[in-house]
Amino acid sequence: MNAAARAGDLRNYALVTAAYWADTITDGAIRVLVLFYFYQLGYSPLEVASLFLFYEAFGILTNLFGGWIAARFGLKSTLLAGLTLQIGALLMLALAPSPWLVVPYVMASQAVSGIAKDLTKMSSKSAVKLVVPEDAPDALFRWVAILTGSKNALKGVGFFLGGLLLTVVGFQPALGILGVLVGAALLLVLVAVHGQLGRPDAKARFSHMFSNNRAVNLLAAARVFLFASRDVWFVVGLPVYLRSVLNWSFWEVGGFMAIWVIGYGVVQAFAPQLLRRTGGQPTGFTAAWLAFFLAILPAGIAIALAANADATTVLVIGLIVFGFVFALNSAVHSFLILHYADGNKVAMNVGFYYMANAGGRLAGTILSGLLYQWQGLEACLWASALMVLAAGAISLLLPRTPVAVASPAR
Repeated sequence: MNAAARAGDLRNYALVTAAYWADTITDGAIRVLVLFYFYQLGYSPLEVASLFLFYEAFGILTNLFGGWIAARFGLKSTLLAGLTLQIGALLMLALAPSPWLVVPYVMASQAVSGIAKDLTKMSSKSAVKLVVPEDAPDALFRWVAILTGSKNALKGVGFFLGGLLLTVVGFQPALGILGVLVGAALLLVLVAVHGQLGRPDAKARFSHMFSNNRAVNLLAAARVFLFASRDVWFVVGLPVYLRSVLNWSFWEVGGFMAIWVIGYGVVQAFAPQLLRRTGGQPTGFTAAWLAFFLAILPAGIAIALAANADATTVLVIGLIVFGFVFALNSAVHSFLILHYADGNKVAMNVGFYYMANAGGRLAGTILSGLLYQWQGLEACLWASALMVLAAGAISLLLPRTPVAVASPAR
């Protein structure tokens, strides 16, 4: 690749990342707005969780079909579709109808928002493979870590922004402000991103979405349990517990979750430096031992809560340590999927992988509301520990030595 073409790829990638950041902030803000607005209206934890079911369920379908669409028409098409749909989701929420239609209507709006989020995420993460030389796995790890870390840090900013806007301007005006942000990102991509990002393949078949790469399949299975282990207590159980049991305000809960996610993102961004002493480039064994260590943390928090330790201290300290280790594990996963991906099918492999990710989030979301309403936060924490153990066991089957990196389509 000549210098001019490489400079063009880097410029496009910077623009794609900026658009992804705008959508990420909006996505985090929507989550907090919907969660607290409807909980404030008197919805139970399980009912609040149900509002997000379509968000996660449609994420599965989006990653499945989105990878195929990106392979056929280029990543720019899926990015534009994602940003446009996010604006549509905001409009739907702003125009919510009479109360008896609220639940199915909000579920539908969250389905659109979930589709939007996953299209933009798949587009930006697949684009990394197009700009990093195929013979530079260390550089790939750094780029992926920075993208993933910044995304999660900005999602935390979105949590904070959602809590702030709900407090200061209210639900509907907040949605209008977020719509302007995403609209600016959409305009940026339309005007400034050149080409289709990648080489569209009109012959790409939908059947190719289902990976025959053993390493990709195992990593996807581990990802299901890893992200279910986080969302089973973080999505509904934790914020409702902080609000209803510890009597934190909406502002305090949103701010705390924002700080946690920002810190989580910072750790992800620095994961290559933090893991350097473990032997350099991460392998499947890295993902396994991080998962086994992570499983100790929700179990320890549950035991401490059962022993009547100070809940605020236990949760704050426990969340900090859990977030640190989870961030390292997630960063390793994000590197491994691009490292294992077939170069000519990177969008399809990434789409398949994040389809599994969405499946884990869906399971975690359902269980978060169900287990909390049934047995409280401790049940959510024990479920989290079991899920992380499952992720670690599957990760033991991943390659323990670096694999050859396939050449990406340019």
